[in-house]
Amino acid sequence: MIRLLKNLYRSLPVIKELNAIKDQLGCLPSHCRVMEAAIMLQALEALKASDERYRDSQRLMVHGAQYWSQNYEDGMIAEIFRRIGTTSRTFLEIGVGDGSENNTTALLSAGWSGWWIEGDPRSCKAIEARLIEMPVIASRLKLHPAFVSPENIVGMLSDLGVPHEPDLFSLDIDLNTYHIWAALKDFRPRVVVVEYNAGIPPEQAWIHPYEHNRTWDHTQDQSASLKAYELLGREFGYSLVGCDITGINAFFVRTDLVASVFCEPFTSENHYEQPRYGLYRRTGHASKFYA
Repeated sequence: MIRLLKNLYRSLPVIKELNAIKDQLGCLPSHCRVMEAAIMLQALEALKASDERYRDSQRLMVHGAQYWSQNYEDGMIAEIFRRIGTTSRTFLEIGVGDGSENNTTALLSAGWSGWWIEGDPRSCKAIEARLIEMPVIASRLKLHPAFVSPENIVGMLSDLGVPHEPDLFSLDIDLNTYHIWAALKDFRPRVVVVEYNAGIPPEQAWIHPYEHNRTWDHTQDQSASLKAYELLGREFGYSLVGCDITGINAFFVRTDLVASVFCEPFTSENHYEQPRYGLYRRTGHASKFYA
């Protein structure tokens, strides 16, 4: 009797119509993501067409591409190494999240080897679960769960066996990013990628004070300005060669490797990009490692 009543209820025209509406509403989130991605891509193309800087092939932004990275870093990193070549094909990345949207996953899948350092236990567990399924990748990647600080970073890299001169060093720990690089004066990667604070004008050298026990509160109060990184890089022997179009990452190449293949002058005024955080939405299918 109950089954009969249920079938009768479901057969009512108004109930069928309500269920159809429910199904349509359930599809809205995916449709919205597609629309947001399309709008983002249109905005990106319009931006590139509006200013000749974004069509200058010597600038790294022109070569931006997103395979695993959030902000088109994959293509820019590939272009840097196309210009300067590779040596050991090793990397170090600090602040990798769960490994699905960081700067070295494309390199890892291309046969590079390296180290990931991440302080969030949940992210580390997610990475470990993926690596169990991918022994080829796992053999080339060393994951180290740890919070880094200016006090422990040098000893940590030594204990891990990170080479003195890897090809790439990527650093993104939000609040204290500047202070970690500042503590690595004798570390000589050929390329350095750091997250800068695009909310600070390019001519201002501003650094967030180091706070050991505080994490980023998702406000503009974090990291350091591009000018501060430019000056630190110059002190360490690095030249600022570009920023991504979203105004998030700055790219440095060791000055002895720069030659004449990057856009001069190597200043924050020349390479600064304002914050365009709405342009970093990922497109395509969810990312996954492959060997």
